[in-house]
Amino acid sequence: MKKIIPILVIMIVSIIGLVNFSCATSSNTYDKNEIISNQTKSTLVNLKNDELKSMEDYKEAYGSQTYGFVAYVLNKIRIYSIPLCFLGIVISAIYEYIIGIRNMESKDKGFNMMITFVTLLVICQVIPLVFAIIIKGWRN
Repeated sequence: MKKIIPILVIMIVSIIGLVNFSCATSSNTYDKNEIISNQTKSTLVNLKNDELKSMEDYKEAYGSQTYGFVAYVLNKIRIYSIPLCFLGIVISAIYEYIIGIRNMESKDKGFNMMITFVTLLVICQVIPLVFAIIIKGWRN
């Protein structure tokens, strides 16, 4: 029984992958020589322009190219750290509360991982605030 479930999962994933691949290859309506469609190109150009405008706004707000770039990067780290740290907290909770019921080492591993991810989340949320206070408030 233990071997049947993984084999069934692999078979189902393979079938879904083949169906998706065959549908994707048969529904291409654009030119076969063109790798990226024009709509995708325009979307990418719009994203690039929005990010460049955002970076210019940071440079204006902080009065320096270096400080503006650092503030922009810290803001991106702040935004993307939230889902990654919550995912890490969920994984560590699984280690601590589900796997750790039978294995004490897994419980300790889950607890230590949870402490690490919570600390990382707090650090990633506080550093942009501290940077803004120091640069905006005390630089002049």
